[in-house]
Amino acid sequence: MKSRDSIIRLKRFQAEEKRRQVNQIQTMVAEFERMARDLEDQINVEQERAGIRDTSHFAYPTFAKAAMARRDNLRASAQDLEAQLAAAQAELDLALDDLRKAEQMAARDQERGAAVELAAARRPARSAAAERRSW
Repeated sequence: MKSRDSIIRLKRFQAEEKRRQVNQIQTMVAEFERMARDLEDQINVEQERAGIRDTSHFAYPTFAKAAMARRDNLRASAQDLEAQLAAAQAELDLALDDLRKAEQMAARDQERGAAVELAAARRPARSAAAERRSW
């Protein structure tokens, strides 16, 4: 039983670790998207201030160009993280399945142990009753 308990603890730890990874990636994606929105707002403000929206115009603000490049990089990073998130979520699902299986096996072992103990407890009572009949 102790080895089963150890396995369950290990599986639970692995599942929690996978859950932390998923949460961390989700947080990073949300942060990147928030930063991209902030940059988009800054770009719009800078374009309004300059009065130029054409990025190929010679007087287009340099800050807006740099902010656009950074925004695009953040969006690309967020998309890459989305792929990592899908993989981490799949790993979490597998870890949770493994944990569930280990817990079910432990529950079955407990049920078997209880049935064996119950059968053992009934045997002496039956043999005592058989002895009484033979007298």
